[in-house]
Amino acid sequence: VQLQASGGGLVQAGGSLRLSCTASGRYVMAWFRQAPGKERAFVARISSSGGTTNYADSVKGRFTISRDNAKNTVYLQMNSLKPEDTAVYYCAGDRYWQPRYWQPHEYDYWGQGTQVTVSS
Repeated sequence: VQLQASGGGLVQAGGSLRLSCTASGRYVMAWFRQAPGKERAFVARISSSGGTTNYADSVKGRFTISRDNAKNTVYLQMNSLKPEDTAVYYCAGDRYWQPRYWQPHEYDYWGQGTQVTVSS
């Protein structure tokens, strides 16, 4: 299973970015992020059909996870970005809808990470 993340970059506070993650199949997909010196943290999750999503409280109302199953691609639209959103963003996948979805070890497949930097 291969996951390929892209779309990171440098943006000013209040700006937007869209991350993409292309998978080699259809899985439950999630985004995590890891800031320097911090643990990897859950951002958002989407079911394999796209019908159900979960978000971390810190991004609710600003980030939207979606998917295009024809392209095996999951997106993370990030709006109203803040400096504290600066991190390496990772996409993750799993075959199952896990109950403890906020825990990184619940996902078997990981992309390589893409850097998002938000300047103040």
